[in-house]
Amino acid sequence: MNEVKTTYIYNATIVTPDTTVKNGWILLTDGRISAIGKETGSVEHARTLAQHCEVIDGQGGYVLPGFIDVHVHGGYGHDFMDADAKGLDEITRFHGQNGTTVMLATTVTAPKADLDQVLERVHAYREAGMPYAQLHGVHLEGPYISAKWPGAQNPQHIVAPQPAWLEDWTQRFPGLISMQTLAPETEGALAYIEALTGKGIIAALGHTDATYDQVQLAVEHGLSHAVHTFNAMTRLHHRDPGTVGAVLTNPGIMAEVIADGHHVHPACIRLLAQTKGPDNLLLITDAMSAAGLGNGEYKLGGLDVVVNGGVARLKEGDSLAGSTLTMIEAFRYAVREVGISVEHASRMASGTPARRLGIDRLTGSLAPGKQADVLLLNQQLELERVWSQGRVLL
Repeated sequence: MNEVKTTYIYNATIVTPDTTVKNGWILLTDGRISAIGKETGSVEHARTLAQHCEVIDGQGGYVLPGFIDVHVHGGYGHDFMDADAKGLDEITRFHGQNGTTVMLATTVTAPKADLDQVLERVHAYREAGMPYAQLHGVHLEGPYISAKWPGAQNPQHIVAPQPAWLEDWTQRFPGLISMQTLAPETEGALAYIEALTGKGIIAALGHTDATYDQVQLAVEHGLSHAVHTFNAMTRLHHRDPGTVGAVLTNPGIMAEVIADGHHVHPACIRLLAQTKGPDNLLLITDAMSAAGLGNGEYKLGGLDVVVNGGVARLKEGDSLAGSTLTMIEAFRYAVREVGISVEHASRMASGTPARRLGIDRLTGSLAPGKQADVLLLNQQLELERVWSQGRVLL
């Protein structure tokens, strides 16, 4: 792990919340962004600063805020469901080197004892200090989902909402659970959604057979998020808008999308982006343990997964089983294939998820005083450097 350094990056396009600074510079000091400006005599400025800090010529590339992934199951051979401290290091190092500086450790539908262990391990890892991408919290995906739309979740472990489990988790691990995904049409879901929001936890829909009206009712009770939009939910039809129709049209729902060219057609991502706007759409990976590795056989929630050509599918049933995506790949796909601007794609990958998690005062955008969670990309949108709180990850 590299120590925090003072770093000056110049000759770059700096993407800030308010403007894009062409031929700009940014100064990182003591793990924070200390200043941003437009170039005036860049070579002379750099020579002066070189005596005191690392100087990097951005060569006309982009400086962006670090990516924030609110839905990721693992990577580089490890899964949050069973990763020990070394495995958590491997996951956060791999995704950190691919541009993610903050993430939610995401579970799958599983018995309570297994979910207890995930919470215990992530809690201990956070307490011990995190050298790579930061685990902001846990995203419980399930186990209160629809048996009709399990996707790659193990249907044997699907149960109705259990308020007693929530009480136990929040008492033992206060503030650790950031989000929980459930099917809002299930019995007891509306009361459970109210319980989640009352504890400051984001209530998300996913793996759901909900109708349009059922989603609207859930929003009235506090539901405000949709995981991997279009996937594992009722489809849009002009006489029956379903879950997708509710997500597209209800301004109270922030939406995720997996931009990998396999889960969702680029035209549908474009529709979602035009409907929700960059302030209500989040790029995610939904990455599983195979991310960063090659083709082969893997596990997800105890189910057998085959990865071929970078696409992960259940061995039985052929359902898509998460992804092998990284956030830098999702960002590039959104720009190149969907036609989203660099500025808007950056907001979807950083600023909007930061606001979703309530950490936008600390990170998610480039501004003096914020954490030095910073990416340097070349003009081809390839990662050159990554800083997490000023520490070099790449």
